[in-house]
Amino acid sequence: MKIAITGTPGTGKSSVCEILKECYNIIHLNQLIEANKFYTGIDDKRNTLNVDIDALADYVKHMPTKGITIFEGHLAHHLPIDIVIVLRASPYELRRRLDKQGFGEAKTKENVEAEALDVILVEAVEMNDRVYEIDTSERSIEEVAKCVIEIIEGTDKYGPGSLDWSEEAFG
Repeated sequence: MKIAITGTPGTGKSSVCEILKECYNIIHLNQLIEANKFYTGIDDKRNTLNVDIDALADYVKHMPTKGITIFEGHLAHHLPIDIVIVLRASPYELRRRLDKQGFGEAKTKENVEAEALDVILVEAVEMNDRVYEIDTSERSIEEVAKCVIEIIEGTDKYGPGSLDWSEEAFG
């Protein structure tokens, strides 16, 4: 089974996967993209790679996996995946986390606005049948990992569409 853990930068994807690697195979998409050169260039403005999503998706589609493999990254919902888990954080909390990580103001603003507008969640729902969302705003990394395990084990909790931070971000 292939599972995506996705979300806006700062929502806790990498931290949660550090815990989950004890039980599951974890593939960090940024490492996979760089190692296999699944990019067409560099976006100098954002200081990020321009990812070749089609090449990455084709690779993942044909990638042999054993048991449960989790693909971690903010583009993971674009891949041929069985379950998508979108980690979310309130714009206030996300801003705090991104500031702490040293993101610049422009990149922080862009990510906070994307989170408030549900950009990744909407994309995930449009592309996948089984999508869940977890609010990481006030949960510890261990609590979020437990939520992910609940989803993997088959819970119906954490359905998409329960979070709305538009007022907090734009109000």
